[in-house]
Amino acid sequence: MTSLDDFAREKLDRLEAQGLRRRMIPTDRFSATGARRGGRDLISFCCNDYLSLSHHPEVIEAAREATARYGVGSGGSRLISGNTPLYDALEAGLARWKRTEDCLVFGSGYLTNVGVIPCLVGGGDLILQDELNHSCLFAGGRMSGATVQTFRHNDLDHVRSLLRAHRAAHGTCLIAVDGVFSMDGDMAPIDALAALAREYDAWLLTDDAHGLGVVGGGRGSSFLGKAKSDVPLQMGTLSKAIGAYGGYLCTSQPVADLIRNRGRSFVYSTGLPPGTLAAAIKALEIIERDPEMCERPVNNAARFCAALDLPAPVSPIVPVILGEARRVMEASAALQERGYLVTGIRPPTVPDGTARLRVTFSAAHTEQDIDGLVSAMRDLGLAG
Repeated sequence: MTSLDDFAREKLDRLEAQGLRRRMIPTDRFSATGARRGGRDLISFCCNDYLSLSHHPEVIEAAREATARYGVGSGGSRLISGNTPLYDALEAGLARWKRTEDCLVFGSGYLTNVGVIPCLVGGGDLILQDELNHSCLFAGGRMSGATVQTFRHNDLDHVRSLLRAHRAAHGTCLIAVDGVFSMDGDMAPIDALAALAREYDAWLLTDDAHGLGVVGGGRGSSFLGKAKSDVPLQMGTLSKAIGAYGGYLCTSQPVADLIRNRGRSFVYSTGLPPGTLAAAIKALEIIERDPEMCERPVNNAARFCAALDLPAPVSPIVPVILGEARRVMEASAALQERGYLVTGIRPPTVPDGTARLRVTFSAAHTEQDIDGLVSAMRDLGLAG
């Protein structure tokens, strides 16, 4: 036993005692909503594949054809040899869909935020972050060396007060928010934040990982009104509603070119597999041609919430907050016994005292699937 092992075991024992130790469970997602664990078939209500495009036959075939044509891997970073011709088509499609001049695709959503933020702000600059932002937004902020101020969730008065107090003392200012918050399913007040950004000469970045494909007619959280919100930095992922993998930033051409040259997580990462790029291209085509499909996840969430007297959802994400970590994991296990996969979310992913079941809805869920989950949750006294 080494001191390193002792250190690790002590940390793990502490997590175990708090009910916070995580363990990975092999999960066979064998269909659009089906998941197999321990030899048992379950209906999954915990996946971010909101449109079930990861199982769409056209998407699978596109990936297969690209893999046969270009190989399994890209062979290098994008600035060396890994910039397969498929990147041009994907970035052009995303820029058109998001109505921006340009787009830059990264290896993942996390890599996007830790690459973009330090490229745009640094020492002597200011970042304002919503307290419930995704971890990668905070990681990018810390890596930048800028001063980071956290504001209360969706509190515009607090944002304004921080701008009044700190903006003048800093060179540039970035306001960063989730478009759709991944654990609560609510949305940022993007139009109002955009107005504050204009007033104080700040740049607004929205992480639309959970908005693309399912809100704003499928275009995301910057498209909820009659006109596109004034968001110069629309970031997101290809691993949720798109059903593939990767991250992206839709922005102006000069900003995209700067990040191509100076974004460290872009410059020094291997390009995505060609099959993944082709899958994303095809998935985006399907989203553009099928607006009704894009509405289905939120409609399915609404059916669930109405049945359990929960607030009407604005996204496919519905939190059922139970408070204590052990209770959440017991509830998740009880639902699994009834045939439903709904994972528990515990601190530090969510604040202390707000452990929850995070229920997510897909375009492929049937009314029978949803009503069955409602019945199981009622039987367990979890809601309604």
